[in-house]
Amino acid sequence: MHLAFSSMNTLNDPHPAELAVALEQRGFESLWYGEHSHIPASRSTPYPPGGEMPDPYKLMLDPYLSLMTAANATSTLRLGTGIALLMERDIFSQAKTIVTLDHLSGGRVMIGTGVGWNQEEYENINAHPFNKRYAVLRETVAATRALWRDDEAEYHGQYIDFDPVWAYPKPLQVGGPPVFLGAMGPLGRRHAASWADGWYPVDVAMGDVAATLAAFREEVRQAGRDAEDVEINIQIMDTSNLDKLKEYRDMGVQRATIGVSMDSWDKPEQVMPMIDRYAAVIPELGG
Repeated sequence: MHLAFSSMNTLNDPHPAELAVALEQRGFESLWYGEHSHIPASRSTPYPPGGEMPDPYKLMLDPYLSLMTAANATSTLRLGTGIALLMERDIFSQAKTIVTLDHLSGGRVMIGTGVGWNQEEYENINAHPFNKRYAVLRETVAATRALWRDDEAEYHGQYIDFDPVWAYPKPLQVGGPPVFLGAMGPLGRRHAASWADGWYPVDVAMGDVAATLAAFREEVRQAGRDAEDVEINIQIMDTSNLDKLKEYRDMGVQRATIGVSMDSWDKPEQVMPMIDRYAAVIPELGG
């Protein structure tokens, strides 16, 4: 199992180049950055965990530029978006941005995406119904894959529609970077099982993790796919228990992602001690 690190990616966090070098030197497999281009000041949508939304959500940098900075400082560390809001950008420009990052990083890119939790943020950018966002995301990913794959790419869906275009270059990774869906509810999980290259759940929302993983793999099989072909990347929220890593490894999880706790998002001095503590168990994970 691989070990990854995720960060809110603000100016209060370690510089992407410094963080990436530290992770690569210590045997981490990948670095993941999330995305919010803006947060609506209305704050009408409640923060999902409850309470006040942490201020770092307002301060996030662009994930692709930060990952490119990380790529320039490293040679093997993989680079992930965790998660990118693919529906909140122009599809052609976004596909090109990801392709560019894939080429300039030597094919190290992975894309974690999701539908987002903030309705007003979505509606500021996307004209399609918020209650259809999973279907919109499915089409967005399918259309993006067509742009990455086909010589004359076209897509004709209910929400995304365009006639043949030339979109070059194609990604260094044949077919494009793998796409992980970060979703927890039954609908999102079914979407991950049916079309995503990987599933990116949060462990504390999974209940019985072993049972949930078994149920997901069965959903993958019911979708006519091989469960071994859909990679699982679990985001660990309780980072005080190192034994969880070994438990998830034994459950067949391919990657576990850690990060500092929410109450430490603006405390960069806590990042390196955490990285060092987890680096000590990487040799036991077999990644």
